[in-house]
Amino acid sequence: MTLEALLASLHLLAILTLVVFLSSEAALCRSEWMNAAVVRRLARLDMIYGITALVLLLTGIARLVWGVKGLTWYVSQPLFHLKMLLFFVAALMSLRPTLAIRRWLKALNTDGALPSEEAVRKVRVWIMVQAHIIPVIAVVAAYWARGM
Repeated sequence: MTLEALLASLHLLAILTLVVFLSSEAALCRSEWMNAAVVRRLARLDMIYGITALVLLLTGIARLVWGVKGLTWYVSQPLFHLKMLLFFVAALMSLRPTLAIRRWLKALNTDGALPSEEAVRKVRVWIMVQAHIIPVIAVVAAYWARGM
């Protein structure tokens, strides 16, 4: 049970960290606040968000493999599949902001250019959609944990 508690704790810590860094990106990605420091900070936040998403995935896989319930139980649960679908949708959606922020950082480092208002607005929309998918995953997990 100690391993199960450790894996669950690490998974929960990854979830909370993911939410913090995605929320930070959403709060910071605004055209009216855009300057060189913000572009650099967004790039760092996005990198940490990506690493955290990977840690979240790895701790989830660890729970599947070494957790008490085991892989067979997890894959037999429909809500598990819904959670995974939503996680991968959010992960795929994160690619567009990540690539845009990397382009912004490259342009900033190359010639000091900042992103346009329209570019910032589009990236913020993608970040906000992800930020709204993540709580749905938590709701699915709550129902799933109660046997629904």
